Amino acid sequence: MKILVVEDDRKVAGFIEQGLREEGYVVDVAPDGDQGTMLAHVYDYDLLVLDVMLPKKTGLQMAGELRREGRATPILMLTARDTTEDVVRGLDAGADDYLTKPFKFDELLARVRALVRRGGAGRTELLRYGRVELDRLKHKARVDGKSLDLTPKEFHLLQHFLLHPEEVVRRTELLEKVWDMHFDPESNVVDVHVGNLRRKLKQAAGHELIETVRGVGFRLQTPDRAEA
Repeated sequence: MKILVVEDDRKVAGFIEQGLREEGYVVDVAPDGDQGTMLAHVYDYDLLVLDVMLPKKTGLQMAGELRREGRATPILMLTARDTTEDVVRGLDAGADDYLTKPFKFDELLARVRALVRRGGAGRTELLRYGRVELDRLKHKARVDGKSLDLTPKEFHLLQHFLLHPEEVVRRTELLEKVWDMHFDPESNVVDVHVGNLRRKLKQAAGHELIETVRGVGFRLQTPDRAEA
């Protein structure tokens, strides 16, 4: 899951970013509404966390602009004011939920999880392909019913492969979905993590499940092809 946090208070932004990363989310942070809007147009986020009072463009303006463009990404609005009028303005602008500062991280996390679930309504939380199974709610992965010990990055990589079985997944696509905006697309970080995931899957299954498509990316193989 990829989340954009738009917050000009560095301390608050760092607090949110660190907590969400520890929960396994991929997080980008923008310090103002203009940069936040730009990132929301470039990347496909599962959730936007917007402070109301932002430099250059407020959270209300940003939410309204994105909604007018037809973007349905869930929005959690953060504010230091909790009057009924402020809440109504935020919801009218397109926010899905409202959280008043100061807040405890557990409260923020509960709102984030609820909005992510709502945004993914209709999706299955249990992904299966061949002998591989991934539970997105419990954050567990298995091969033939046996648990895999995966890092958060490996878990998100496997999730993306399971959402696109038999398709060639490009490295740039994996960078966008599993890493934040600060990673160098020319680095070998994707190959390293996919290699680690591939070894763990091979050890559990007894044969290769992820193949490299030279010069393009990677593919989760069909069960019959993988066992051939």
